[in-house]
Amino acid sequence: MCGRYASTRSPQELTRLFHVAEWRPDEALVANWNVAPTDDVYAVLERAPRDKGDGDGAAVRRELCRLRWGLVPSWAKDPKIGSRMINARVETVHEKPAYRRAFARHRCLLPADGFYEWEQLKDRATGRTRKQPYFIHPADGQVMALAGLYEYWRVPETKADDPEAWLMTCTIITTEATDAAGRVHPRMPLALTPDHYDAWLDPHQDDPDDLRALLTQPADGHLNARPVSTAVNSTANNGPDLVEEVSP
Repeated sequence: MCGRYASTRSPQELTRLFHVAEWRPDEALVANWNVAPTDDVYAVLERAPRDKGDGDGAAVRRELCRLRWGLVPSWAKDPKIGSRMINARVETVHEKPAYRRAFARHRCLLPADGFYEWEQLKDRATGRTRKQPYFIHPADGQVMALAGLYEYWRVPETKADDPEAWLMTCTIITTEATDAAGRVHPRMPLALTPDHYDAWLDPHQDDPDDLRALLTQPADGHLNARPVSTAVNSTANNGPDLVEEVSP
């Protein structure tokens, strides 16, 4: 599972790193060291201009968009379902009804500095079990391009030309954890390397096997995991101190 992550890079840096053609300054987000489900997050995606549709022959452009974390399928009756759909398992993402349409046509990248996981530890003094948070990140400090999916949900009782007529949401694809992440938690997010960005984002690419072959371990498994303060447990806390190492 990936239930929290950090995303602090500016939109200007992200547009450069991901070769984005368009982003809207009014969608800018502040640096967030404690991204939680239902938060707005940055996503890199490719789609045709809204007036052109997204048919097979439509030209697409790469955008940096603001989406809500927690995917709401187009057929959902209530957007609250998104809070339970923050992750999609790579083993079944291409066939699950909630994700298969998005996997075929609506893929994105979610930029992150790293992600948090919690390890169950027993306190030797009291015998009680507690959760120790860890910040897991690429050893070289490079951006993580987490593999994601996005969807559109039509907001009831709004006009088609209303800017608020469509809710855009996303989910993160996860796999079995390895390396540093595996010592802390059995699942972790998947990522893509820069040479795979184009193929993953291309909405005209729809072969499930080819798409799944693009997904890799974050930083090719070269991850560091450091214990951090339990302050990250509360979504009310934010700031760079959350990723600083502490004594476990």
